[in-house]
Amino acid sequence: MSLFKSASTVSLLTLASRVTGLVRDVLMTSVFGVSAMTDAFNVAFRIPNLFRRVFGEGAFSQAFVPVLAATKTEHGEAGARQLADHVATLLTWVLVIVCLAGVVFAPLMVWAMASGLETKGSFDAAVVMTRWMFPYIGFMSLVALAGGILNTWRRFAVPAASPVLLNVALILSIVIGAPWFRRHGIEPLYAQCIGVLVGGMLQLALQIPALRGLGMLPRVGASLAALRTAWTDPGTRRVMKLMLPALLGVSVAQLSLLINTQIASRLAIGSVTWITSADRLMEFPTAMLGVALGVVLMPQLASARAAKDEQRYSAMLDWGLRLVVLLSVPCALALLVFARPLVAVLYNNGAFGALDVERTTAALMGYGLGLVGLVAIKVLAPGYYAKQDTRTPMLIAIGVLVLTQVLNFFLVPLLQHAALTLTISIGALVNAGWLLTGLIRRGSYVPEPGWGRFLLQVIAATAVLALLLVWGNQHFDWVGLAAHRLLRIGLLAALMLAAALVYFTVLTVTGLKLRSFVRR
Repeated sequence: MSLFKSASTVSLLTLASRVTGLVRDVLMTSVFGVSAMTDAFNVAFRIPNLFRRVFGEGAFSQAFVPVLAATKTEHGEAGARQLADHVATLLTWVLVIVCLAGVVFAPLMVWAMASGLETKGSFDAAVVMTRWMFPYIGFMSLVALAGGILNTWRRFAVPAASPVLLNVALILSIVIGAPWFRRHGIEPLYAQCIGVLVGGMLQLALQIPALRGLGMLPRVGASLAALRTAWTDPGTRRVMKLMLPALLGVSVAQLSLLINTQIASRLAIGSVTWITSADRLMEFPTAMLGVALGVVLMPQLASARAAKDEQRYSAMLDWGLRLVVLLSVPCALALLVFARPLVAVLYNNGAFGALDVERTTAALMGYGLGLVGLVAIKVLAPGYYAKQDTRTPMLIAIGVLVLTQVLNFFLVPLLQHAALTLTISIGALVNAGWLLTGLIRRGSYVPEPGWGRFLLQVIAATAVLALLLVWGNQHFDWVGLAAHRLLRIGLLAALMLAAALVYFTVLTVTGLKLRSFVRR
């Protein structure tokens, strides 16, 4: 399967995940609205997600996938299977300890992330919800292990599809669980916690048949002897050695999120929810483009590195970066000039009012400024991880953390919650530029000819697309059309389709050969 087809498979399944996630968010905002309790849930859900990104999809995947891919290339499937067994054993033991500690220390974690909830009367609720949801990190970290194995064997569909199950579980928890909780005098939002746990279990269960079909279902040792064997294995030691700087690097990025959430909890009620709603929309292009490309490129780059094929390594990076520019630049512009219609159509229902639309729009526009950087990082960082260099991205992340918090100090008093998304975007652009410069200086990435013409073609097509979206934003009263839901959805769909057609038509007219992206 070509890189483009693999990326398309991941992207389409990610789209299914984001669409079901959007249905979940629309249901949640229309049923629960924006309040201190929804802020509490969003804080509580961010805590296990933070640890998941650190231990599971973040540092662990960055260290495990390159080592597994190199082991498969150098020692065959038998060596890779042994490495998977030992890593799974060690990871499971660590997760049991982390999950127990998370339940015990939930009050401290909620206070560290959002102490402002104490003044809004929802701190205790956030602690309860954190305790219910914290075991989710265990399920998702094991899902990351399974996904790393499947992606290395180029079985991308199952890992990409599994997040749909979480969204389905959360949708059912709103539709079925919340009314049941309300009838029994229990806070309806607590039903979401049950949905999160069930969703985590379902995602893990989905991986098992796929792993068994490959003969790569890890065997987890439950004895101390098995733990000692896993601990002393050279491959496991290599993963841990790479994971330490990756852990620090990812932790720095999550620390920035923690600080931003802490700041948001001290701003106006609803600030955490407004940012979270904008974050969901921003995740559409970052997940469909950046995450999909990163998932596909990581094992292939590691394989090229193990085979000492530097030309193929550089060519894959060039292809990925061109695809990032081709698809993320128009998306970034859409978030900047068309944010209000997107927010109004998707969220302006039920308890989510006009003021919430304006506040969420401001946050979403902040993300638009740095979307290209946010997506590009997902392609550039694997360029380092595939060479088993997790230290450089860590050092860059530390520098970006300092920059974003300095910017927060000056901008939050002026822009309130919108400053928090704006500074993340500025930091992402700096991060991506720094990573790109490092790869070029090392000679790991040599840009192929034609970049100048390619950029001019993308800019020209994006400028024409901008005219259409600006007109659409100003010509219709998107909030005023709230009573005409189907009309509003139809208008949005028509404008987005027209924008896509205009963009790719202009690219074709200017001579860009789109098929060149498909052939790799």
